[in-house]
Amino acid sequence: SLLMKRKLFLYNFKNLRWAKGRRETYLCYVVKRRDSATSCSLDFGFLRNQMGCHVEVLFLRYIAAWDLDPSRCYRITWFTSWSPCYDCAQHVANFLRSYPNLTLRIFTARLYFCEDRKAEPEGLRRLHKAGAQIAIMTFKDFFYCWNTFVENREQTFKGWEGLHENSVHLSRKLRRILLPLYEVDDLRDAFKTLGL
Repeated sequence: SLLMKRKLFLYNFKNLRWAKGRRETYLCYVVKRRDSATSCSLDFGFLRNQMGCHVEVLFLRYIAAWDLDPSRCYRITWFTSWSPCYDCAQHVANFLRSYPNLTLRIFTARLYFCEDRKAEPEGLRRLHKAGAQIAIMTFKDFFYCWNTFVENREQTFKGWEGLHENSVHLSRKLRRILLPLYEVDDLRDAFKTLGL
């Protein structure tokens, strides 16, 4: 099926701060071709990790097999249950450099191990520097996914308790990760000056 089961979506995309037991990454995607002022949808669907292969790499293999026309512009949008790990972020950044006619927007439900002294924040910074737009999913994004990728049987999407607060918290955390390092140092200096 092209559509995800409701329980599968709600379990895997719930934007909990501590998502214990959620080890798989799901990736919902939309691929569009831009023709001047209009765009044409080419494909949509969802993928999940397979044995030994992360979902981001699976998608790159899938899209590379399309033999994209270098004279046309393409826009890919991902909605992921976890942000990419360091290695996957590197693979995606290299892919984007190889396809300058392709843009990628990533909306993620949760940040994958983006704590201090881990490599993942650096991976996200490199991915962002390679041109990927990265954001945390909001109610609007979950609503869109529910209506586009989920076998919802005409049921309206209902947000869970804490959805908005967790989105705000994760958005702030992502913004701090993506700040250029000199801005982070400037902020630290400002906080020291203020005694904070």
